[in-house]
Amino acid sequence: MPKPLLIAGLSLAFLAAASAPGAANAAPKRIAPLDLAKPADAITAFRKVQCSTKDGEAVVYHWVGEVWSRVEGEPDRHVFDLQGMNIRQCVTVTDPVRGVGFRQVSRELMFYTDPKTGAILRQWANPWTGKTVDVVHVANDPVNMRGAQFPIEKDGKPFTLSARIQNGRVFMPAVIPLWYTNPLGGDYQAFTGNQYHSTEIFDFVAEAADLLDASKPRANPSIAWVRMSPWLPWMEMTGRGGVLVFNATGQTLPDGIAGLPKVITDEITASYPAWTSPPPADDARPNETSWTYFKKIADAKRAAAKPATPK
Repeated sequence: MPKPLLIAGLSLAFLAAASAPGAANAAPKRIAPLDLAKPADAITAFRKVQCSTKDGEAVVYHWVGEVWSRVEGEPDRHVFDLQGMNIRQCVTVTDPVRGVGFRQVSRELMFYTDPKTGAILRQWANPWTGKTVDVVHVANDPVNMRGAQFPIEKDGKPFTLSARIQNGRVFMPAVIPLWYTNPLGGDYQAFTGNQYHSTEIFDFVAEAADLLDASKPRANPSIAWVRMSPWLPWMEMTGRGGVLVFNATGQTLPDGIAGLPKVITDEITASYPAWTSPPPADDARPNETSWTYFKKIADAKRAAAKPATPK
């Protein structure tokens, strides 16, 4: 990903040139564009898509979309809409063997909204069970990159960026299959199933002129996001068959938090003040997911409802 060292080097070169005799008439030094076939340049490009080549610069992603049900034997249903944001920063990391790379830290919010009014849902009438349930939105903190990305991978192979350049744009797809122990399950999932099983698909698109220009710290990409997952636990589907399909599009915001729609900024102001900035660069906390976050809320509700033990 982008190397701040590259930027710093450019600055020093510029200062040296400016102090040299006749510098005022010298032509500005041309910066070679990034070459995605080179691992160090590919890492820089990847970092420009994820965040910024400037250490500590906060970058905000925003996305809007829909959530549909898929149940065997019935038509798909448009169950609710969504609005989401992620605020992140990157920091340069150097490894003596793997080279100059980066680590990313972030936190994210995603709110389920009424398809008719656009208002954030507080309760939701479940059409399958007839029950009205409390909506638990996504407030994942942190959502950090596991480890760091370097020009040399852990297995010693060079880093490659899955990218296709066509008509002045760079297309970068990523399919992420997820299969892990369900945080809401018990101790016998190896015998009974109930693993968390979903697939997330991210498709980034950036202007080649922005992505490949080494002097620009950010690529300002657009993103398409699709997720196929089990029912959300707060829907209380009690084991019914079916899945949810999330479909959203978005982009990074040049104005950061200020560029978010009011429906999100109002919620941040009222309930999520930490989401105005990314986590610290050295954040070592375990990642949060929508399911682990729900578990915390459910456990807190159970504890509050539990009768006090008589003394």
